[in-house]
Amino acid sequence: MKTLAEFKESLKSEQPISGLSAQLTSLWYDGKGNWNQAHAQVDHLTDRASAWVHAYLHRKEGDIWNADYWYNKAGRIRPNLSLDEEWEQLVLHFLDRD
Repeated sequence: MKTLAEFKESLKSEQPISGLSAQLTSLWYDGKGNWNQAHAQVDHLTDRASAWVHAYLHRKEGDIWNADYWYNKAGRIRPNLSLDEEWEQLVLHFLDRD
């Protein structure tokens, strides 16, 4: 999977495509509206990439203090973007890495 359009199309499936990174799997579940499953994909990980997704999820949840903690762990600052824009930015970033 290489494009945002392909990733969004995959949201019509019941399960994420095998072989996705933990970060993309998390974003896939979030795109399906399953915050808890999205969170479970990155909650136990300590790398900066996972921390960035974790931060986004807590921002989406409305827990800004916790989100800012995770943005800091990721070496990032909470963006001044809509949640949809940040989700797309994250997906594009991690598609480029995979």
